[in-house]
Amino acid sequence: MIVAKDLKRTYDGKVPTHALGGVSFEIGEGEFVAIMGRSGSGKSTLLHQLSLLDTPTEGSVQINNVDILALSDLAKTAFRLEHLGYIFQEYALIVELNALENVYLPAMAFGTNTATYRKRAAELLDIVGLGARLDHYPHELSGGEQQRVAVARSLINTPEVLFADEPSANLDSASAKTVMELFTKLNKELKQTIVMVTHEPDDKQYVERVIRLEDGLIEKIEVV
Repeated sequence: MIVAKDLKRTYDGKVPTHALGGVSFEIGEGEFVAIMGRSGSGKSTLLHQLSLLDTPTEGSVQINNVDILALSDLAKTAFRLEHLGYIFQEYALIVELNALENVYLPAMAFGTNTATYRKRAAELLDIVGLGARLDHYPHELSGGEQQRVAVARSLINTPEVLFADEPSANLDSASAKTVMELFTKLNKELKQTIVMVTHEPDDKQYVERVIRLEDGLIEKIEVV
């Protein structure tokens, strides 16, 4: 599914920052994997290289045997839209759109039939427990509910891989538990591949493996 080889990322400056120093691993189809480590260990940087949100200085990434770093900029955009889903710490919802509209927006960009994407968006909101709140706007939803809308949005184009960057960091403990249990449900019932960055030690209980980073290198890979 995902094969990363010798990923390095250096940010230029008066003093270059070596965020990743050569990282290699594989993630299988249907796995739920956490990337963990201290602040500044390279967690989010690694996620961004895997998910085409950034480009490594060196190394390669394959997703389903596609060398994604070799794609043109246009092809990368299409690949992200068609094959990858994203969940961010800050929800990234559009405040002028209601829950249903926020969820189906990526499908509009993909050119899906209107009736089809509206129906699927409603189904996904029902799956995440918000079937009765389709018409609610972000300011009318709690932080946990907004993050569940973001989860539904990430699934609208049936991605092969779901990338989540600190998805529960801004949530209270009850909401965080709800979101993590939702990820488990998606992974177990829908066989969704999930790669998640987290700093929460308790999140280990939900995943199958942990890739633990320290100073831009893999410290160890744990089977949970």
